[in-house]
Amino acid sequence: MLVTFKSDAAADVIMLGEPAKRLIAILGKDPDIPKGIVTVAQLPDAIERLKAAIAEDKARHTAPSEDEEAAAAEEGKTGMAAPVGLAQRAWPLLDMLEYSRKEGVPVVWGV
Repeated sequence: MLVTFKSDAAADVIMLGEPAKRLIAILGKDPDIPKGIVTVAQLPDAIERLKAAIAEDKARHTAPSEDEEAAAAEEGKTGMAAPVGLAQRAWPLLDMLEYSRKEGVPVVWGV
């Protein structure tokens, strides 16, 4: 399942279902409802929630130790096979939210 976030202030952001649901929950919305909106009034809070989640994810995934790097290389989880973190997934949506706040337009999905 794909989720497409839309705003008149930015290009569409398309994500796979589970990562999108996680971000929708971070925004303070129900991820089990297929359609949603972040109103103009809700944008500042949504932006702060997403920034906090990004900072937390980055803090949790600081530079790996040599042992962790060796284990990841052994498992083949380096380069393009490395897992994608929340921070990487969230940046396009964060940009959309910030552009939407500047333009005074909502962000919607599932429509």
